[in-house]
Amino acid sequence: MTAAMLMTKGTRAMARVLLRAGGVLLCAFGLAVMAQGLAVPVKARVAQVLLDRAFARSLAEGHPVRPWPWADTMPVARLTLPRLGASDVVLSGGSGQALAFGPTVVPNRRAGGGADVTILAAHRDTHFAFLLNARVGDAIDVQAIGGAHRRYRVTGFQVVRWDGFAAPRDPVRPLLALVTCYPFGATEHGPLRFVVWAEAL
Repeated sequence: MTAAMLMTKGTRAMARVLLRAGGVLLCAFGLAVMAQGLAVPVKARVAQVLLDRAFARSLAEGHPVRPWPWADTMPVARLTLPRLGASDVVLSGGSGQALAFGPTVVPNRRAGGGADVTILAAHRDTHFAFLLNARVGDAIDVQAIGGAHRRYRVTGFQVVRWDGFAAPRDPVRPLLALVTCYPFGATEHGPLRFVVWAEAL
């Protein structure tokens, strides 16, 4: 056997080893990416269980209870749309971190108070995805942790720029605004917001 033939055999063997090692590394990388992708929904489900427990405790104790010790948000209410089978724990704070876990109460800073208009915001692809199927006349129930229970009826919809949203001044009846990004199904952030308006019964 010549030296050239031995080199070719050795090169082929080395190439096979490198290909196998590359394949193993690619498989390991793929598994790591899959595990990371699965971690997000698992984390979201675990968070919902913890939020439901924190809401139940908050309701029983009459004051907000943190869902986990390092949470920067707490349950303040439960929002339910019976026709759509949608129910979410509403969180305090209005921060981007809180939005990752559920609808949040947005501070209403308009002049003259604004206690008669409650604004809730959530992501269009998770907690407020059901708003796409909301209809005029739909009932919305809001149960606060203090025990107060208010029922609203959907009265209309509006698409506005994020900086063009305005709550009505001194409404005849208390209002609820459910706000999310628009259009539904989009993958990029945009300036438009979809608003579901509901009036207290």
